[in-house]
Amino acid sequence: MLGEFGKMEALAATPCHCLAVRQAARQVTQLYDRCLAEVGLRATQYSVLAVLGRLGPVAVHELALNLVMDRTTTGRALRPLERDGLVHIGPGRDARTRALNLTPKGRALLETARPLWSRAQAAFEADYGASEAERLRLALARVVGRA
Repeated sequence: MLGEFGKMEALAATPCHCLAVRQAARQVTQLYDRCLAEVGLRATQYSVLAVLGRLGPVAVHELALNLVMDRTTTGRALRPLERDGLVHIGPGRDARTRALNLTPKGRALLETARPLWSRAQAAFEADYGASEAERLRLALARVVGRA
């Protein structure tokens, strides 16, 4: 399913739903990682920046909820983005919370990366089929309770 980005050898289908979803996620992530590598981002980092760009200032737990990640994993994902000056972590609404926001550098990188993300989207749709990709995305949204 990788088209111009590489060849995938035929794999035996697994009867395990969890393994099948994880295998597919790894394959798709590799495609997006290759496309985003030009700007030094991984697909997971792009996702964090894109969600922050869409939501604006948000608490860590809200970001984690939107990414369907636990707070610890979200915190680990934020560290390199904060270190690189892409995300600012400041005080939240009260002493117990932290607010996240894109920095101007983070916003600029997100805009630079967006066409590369679009390229990955188009490559996936070309290989998988645009309508099939849409149905798959909606089915996966149901899995995480978003449809």
